[in-house]
Amino acid sequence: MTKPGLYEEVALTRDMPREDLKEGDVAVVVDCLAHPADGEEGAILEFFNNAGESVDVVVVPVSAIELLRSVQVPMVRDKSSARG
Repeated sequence: MTKPGLYEEVALTRDMPREDLKEGDVAVVVDCLAHPADGEEGAILEFFNNAGESVDVVVVPVSAIELLRSVQVPMVRDKSSARG
């Protein structure tokens, strides 16, 4: 995967149940992190609702995200039952 740039939109490539995030959820990269023990690089992602309000900030491995592509179609899901 190509390393995302800051403020690029990306999609998750797998579910992250602990964070109540699903494959395909779209986020913005707000920072990239080197692993302290030479492991996989990470990305800090910020997720927004449809009103543009920040709803979550999480750290994920870079392998768990992909850059958005023109052949992808966004979708909507309800997170009203998500953790508060």
